[in-house]
Amino acid sequence: MAVQGPQLPVGTQVVIRVAAPDDQGGTAQRGATGRVAGVTADGRYTVRLVDGRETVARRDQLSLRTAYQDEAIELDQPDGDRLVREHTIYAAVVGSRAFGLDTDQSDTDTRGVYVAPTEAFWSLAKPPTHVDGPEPEWFSWEVERFCELALKSNPNLLEVLHSPLVVRQTPLGEELLSLRRHFLSQLAYQTYSGYVLSQFKKLETDFRRDGTPKWKHVMHLIRLLLSARELLLEASLVVDVGPHRDRLLAVKRGELPWDEVERWRLQLHEELDKALQRTVLPATPDVATVDAWLRSVRRRSLGDA
Repeated sequence: MAVQGPQLPVGTQVVIRVAAPDDQGGTAQRGATGRVAGVTADGRYTVRLVDGRETVARRDQLSLRTAYQDEAIELDQPDGDRLVREHTIYAAVVGSRAFGLDTDQSDTDTRGVYVAPTEAFWSLAKPPTHVDGPEPEWFSWEVERFCELALKSNPNLLEVLHSPLVVRQTPLGEELLSLRRHFLSQLAYQTYSGYVLSQFKKLETDFRRDGTPKWKHVMHLIRLLLSARELLLEASLVVDVGPHRDRLLAVKRGELPWDEVERWRLQLHEELDKALQRTVLPATPDVATVDAWLRSVRRRSLGDA
């Protein structure tokens, strides 16, 4: 397969990937090392080898010296689409449809969890930690990566676990859902509130420069604060926005003045601080329980290739 890459400047250290004639009537062997000396009229590279000879090669016949050995031992990666099709244990609709904020124009976004066969991790070519596809608007995580991110209270992952719109669930998926409370902790305060604060600074810059922010993004940031407040107060995550739907959609349409949205955000941050003081959520998630389950999944996935 041709190795493509950016244009190589003069002086770049490269390795010849295929044998080629040199300028002295001999042959530059595959694996010979040199430096780019120039570019020919037809776009090929002149390479000056370490012994002074020169040869000419196309870009796809050259590798950067630092990458050549990695390329030499590279194996074909596992088929991510097949892993999703054959090894998904849980999938659910997220986004506007799960939040109760959908309109006639809303997409259907699906997020899933798959379990790569245990033997696949014994190879130099590890299974992908995530896969985009095989269907449009479908994104999946390998179960280990999913657990890692969910334990950090990543909102995207927690919303997958608590979506009311489940589209696929195996017995292992049922076990994953039974662990939902073990992923929840006070870390949600930092992840939700911190993300919203950082994003609102960017949006405020957009507003002051352009006169309007990305209102859809503003809406979802407010939704995150609402979700985090309920999570801390009730020790459970409710994905559907319920009675806040109309006001949130008004934000999305840009019908609320920026100052009003900002006051709402600051009020929610204050309520979030108070909720943290009263929450019954543990300071950190139950990593040991989740890890024990993951180990059992790996044992049970032997021979599932």
